[in-house]
Formats: sequence, C-alpha cells, structure tokens
Amino acid sequence: MHALRRWWHDTAGGLPATFWFLWTGLLINRAGAFAMLFLSLYLTDVRGASVSVAGAVVGAYGAGGAAGVLLGGVLADRWGRRATLLAAHLATAGLMVALAFSKPLALIAVLSALIGVVHSMPSPAFVAAIVDVVPEARRSRAFNLQFWAFNLGMAIAPLLAGVLAKASFIALFLVDAGTTLAAAAVIAWKVPETLRPAQTELATKAVRLRQPGLLTALTDRIFLVFVGLTFVLAVLTQQTSTIMPLAMRADGLSPSAYGLVAALGGALIVLGQLFVPRLIDRHRKHVVLAASTALLALGFGALAVADELAVYLVAAVVWTVGSMLAAPPNAQINADLAPSQLRARYQAVFYLTFPAAAFVAPTLGGVSLQYLGGRHWLIVGGLGLLAALGHLLAGPPRERHVAALHRAVDREPPPAPH
Repeated sequence: MHALRRWWHDTAGGLPATFWFLWTGLLINRAGAFAMLFLSLYLTDVRGASVSVAGAVVGAYGAGGAAGVLLGGVLADRWGRRATLLAAHLATAGLMVALAFSKPLALIAVLSALIGVVHSMPSPAFVAAIVDVVPEARRSRAFNLQFWAFNLGMAIAPLLAGVLAKASFIALFLVDAGTTLAAAAVIAWKVPETLRPAQTELATKAVRLRQPGLLTALTDRIFLVFVGLTFVLAVLTQQTSTIMPLAMRADGLSPSAYGLVAALGGALIVLGQLFVPRLIDRHRKHVVLAASTALLALGFGALAVADELAVYLVAAVVWTVGSMLAAPPNAQINADLAPSQLRARYQAVFYLTFPAAAFVAPTLGGVSLQYLGGRHWLIVGGLGLLAALGHLLAGPPRERHVAALHRAVDREPPPAPH
C-alpha cells in the first residue's frame, strides 16, 4: 500500500484543483470530439460528394486548424485563458449543430473550416493555463497527465463515433456538440481566469519595446531550434497514420493488421503513461528527448526489414515508448522557454509543428515510399537519429537560456499598484 501511495504521489500528487478541472475539461473535449473523424464518410455516404470533394472539405478543416492554433494563442494572451476556452467551446457546439443540418456542400466546407479554427483554439490556452497554475517542480507530472488524458480521449472517441455513425450521422454531430458544451460547463464552473494582471502589464511593455506577440516567438532562435526538433519528432509520429498503412498493404497485410498495430500503441500509452514520471524525473530533459527520439528512429527504421505483422508490432512498442517518454519534457521545455506575458503565443507557434507535420509526412513520404520502397524507413530513422543528436547539442545552451530567463524574472520589479 505504501508503494501505491508513493507511486500516486510521484505521478499525480501536489497538483492544484484548477489543474484537475482543466484536465477533466480536456478529457471530455477529446473523448467527445469524434464527429470530424467521420466527416469524409458523411460527405460521401450521406451528401453524395465525390472522394476528391470530400478530401477538399477535410483539407479545409485542417487549414482552419492551423489558423486556429495561432488565433487561440493570441486571444489567450489578450483575453485570458478561460475566456478563450469558453469562446472556442461554445462556438464549436454552435457550429457542430449547424453542420448537422446543413446540406449544400459549399456551406459544409465553410463550416468545416470554421470548426477547424475553433477546434484548435483551445490547445495553447489549455497548456498556458496549466503553466499558470502548476508550480514548475510539478509541471512534468502535469504535462504527463495531460498527454495521457489526450490519448485516452482519442482512444474513446472512435469507439463512440462508430456506434453513433451507425445510428445516425445527425446524432453524431449533435452528441459531439453536447459533449463540447459539457466541457465548457466544467471550465465555466470550476476554472478561474489564470492570466494575471502582471502578465498583461508585461505584454504591454513588450509592445512598447517593439517585441509584439508572435514576432517575439518567431525570432527567438533558441525556441525555434527546439520547435524544429519537435517538428522532426512530429513527422516521425505521423508515419503511423499516413505512410505505414501503405507499407503494410504493400507487404500483403490487411487493414485489420494495421488496426491491431495502431490499437497496440494506444493501449500502451493508456496503460503505461502514468509510470513515465518516475522513469524520467532524475534525468535532464534534453537527454530524455534525445533518448526518446532515438527510440522513435529505431522503431521506424526497423520497418525497412518488416514484412510480417510480428515485426510491425515489435517496432510499434519501440516507437510508442519513445513518444511516451518525449511528451512531458517536450511540453515542459516549451513552457520554460516562453516569457510569461507571451506564454500562449509561444504555445501556438509550438503547436503549428503538428499540422505542418501532418502535411509534410504524407506529401513527401508517399513519394519516398513509392520510389525508394523500404529505404524510406532508413531515411526516416536517420532523420530521427540526427534529431536525437540535435537535442544533445541544443540542450546545454537551451538550459543556460532558461536560467537567464529565470534570473531576469527574479529581477523584474513588481507591477505598480493601481
């Protein structure tokens, strides 16, 4: 029993109540965000769209997501975290209801793009709010739990979506809207505004110093190196949903085999992520990221010789462990590098790596697999190993930069009383 209490303390102890309400809102948000998973089927089966039109509409949703990440970061730093979260959730619910009853394909495309915007807006606000309320010493645990909740929700969503889609696509959209409202209710009821007036004053000072908002993040070299390394990690992880299914088909494996590999990764994260903090807390963050990226590289590189399901399953274990180890330090470094007054904007730039990777991985990966075959995976593995080396080289100067930021904050005079 003592060991169990110790494990719980190391995994989730010492986190403020506001974090847990944010965590609950995130879990509900992810578990209930299932309608867009079936958008292409809805368009072809119910609205009679061609495959190309359905692809264009789904692409509009993705483009909206990229814009929504930036918008959410700016608004979370200006309006506040709570206000941005509530606005995004309420707008999502309204747009989802409108989508349920819309028939013209042009209108559905517009609504899909708008839903892409408001679906992505909460990401930087959620993370900025977590950084606001969780002490620095506990943030690794908080981000680990955030990653776990996100993946648990994403594991639940397809199951719910499949059941609802069989009954009614309209029900699919309406239940999605209902769960979004439930997440908004939790945030409205239990999550206070975490953006402090002092941060707003610092933001105003940054504007006077000609360092406005996103421009600061986009010209921060230390931060951009970290974003670039995260982009490589995102490109690697995107292989599982974009290129790997094509490789498995070329090896004569069925779609159910791909489903088994994907399910294994999700199950490992749900079951094992809570044990990650005790594994990594004693190690420097850039060393953990180098090791995790190397595991991803080795897992995907092994697919160069994969031609049976067993090899894919073993490789999936390797790269999933890598992604599990990477999640907490990745989020924590991002938080450490962000000035408090621009916290959500930095999160927004960081989160852009994921839609960018979702575009680059299938676009270049498809060409690479077609013309290079199994050598594609050697390139992916080599790219990952270079990124692991990059983390080892970039880590020490990044730590010195973070220490300098902390010293500057300690010297910052308190804001003048109003």
